[in-house]
Amino acid sequence: MHNFLDNLWLYGVGTFVVLWTLGWLYRDSLEIEDIKEKYVFVTGCDSGFGNLLCKRLDRRGFRVIAGCLTEKGADDLKRATGPYLKTVLLDVTSTGSIQKAMEYTKQEVEDNGLWGIVNNAGRSLPMGPSEWMRLEDYTSTLKVNMTGVIEMTLTFLPLIKEARGRIVNVASVLGRVAANGGGYCISKFAVESFSDCLRRDIHYFGIKVCIIEPGFFKTAVTSLDPIESELHRLWNQLTPEVKASYGDKYLDKYIQIQRLIMNAVCDSDLSKVTNCMEHALTSAYPRTRYSAGWDAKFGWIPLSYMPSCVIDIGLKLVMPRPAKSV
Repeated sequence: MHNFLDNLWLYGVGTFVVLWTLGWLYRDSLEIEDIKEKYVFVTGCDSGFGNLLCKRLDRRGFRVIAGCLTEKGADDLKRATGPYLKTVLLDVTSTGSIQKAMEYTKQEVEDNGLWGIVNNAGRSLPMGPSEWMRLEDYTSTLKVNMTGVIEMTLTFLPLIKEARGRIVNVASVLGRVAANGGGYCISKFAVESFSDCLRRDIHYFGIKVCIIEPGFFKTAVTSLDPIESELHRLWNQLTPEVKASYGDKYLDKYIQIQRLIMNAVCDSDLSKVTNCMEHALTSAYPRTRYSAGWDAKFGWIPLSYMPSCVIDIGLKLVMPRPAKSV
């Protein structure tokens, strides 16, 4: 009798898990209607994730408004897409530029409102040891990745409220695990926090806020040449005393490790990220967080739940030791 009850309990739990999983998969597969009547604004569309996303959304029938930093980026994108995709020059660090983009969008969407905004524009450099940075090295990244996301969202929010739409913010696995110095990790932690606060504040209006957390992918952000160039610039601006504390060989060792990491983990399949963005815009029940890439799912995200000492020890084993370390 005892064994029978134990087995019955296990069967019950197993049945519940299977039914819950099937129900979740079905719910996750449901999509919105009237895609061809919905407008989406995407930032950072000159290349990378934003560029690919615009092409995918255009094929799906969305009315896409692509924010590009350069004329060349805008022209190249227009040539590769249909007549319904519009481009607008956008610098997310400029209040005037953001306001012009919003006014243009307001005229385009008219009474439809804006179904989605994808805050994709970002920069990663400079990255490196925290002591090597000056304040302007931090702020140059924060202006794009943090302040730019906040100002874009707040400026376009009235249009999104009209459509009871979506806000999709691109964070990073480095917004979960701070693995290097500079403004990038700081800004991505900020995007995570801002998105969580925003979601809880505006859910009453039927607006969904989704966070995309990509792992490492082969884009301009992870290109080795600019990374190494910036590391040399940071090294050259150090005082002789600080250089001496690290040692003459530290920079070369640091660059070698960056090359090994980028070559080992960077994924060339950008669609893993744009699939998540697209789902956030088209799903009837979008997820709060999307982790994109195998390194994110099985590496960085699990690491983020571990004690800080685990990550500290891991980085100590990987990164070079300064000459005058304790």
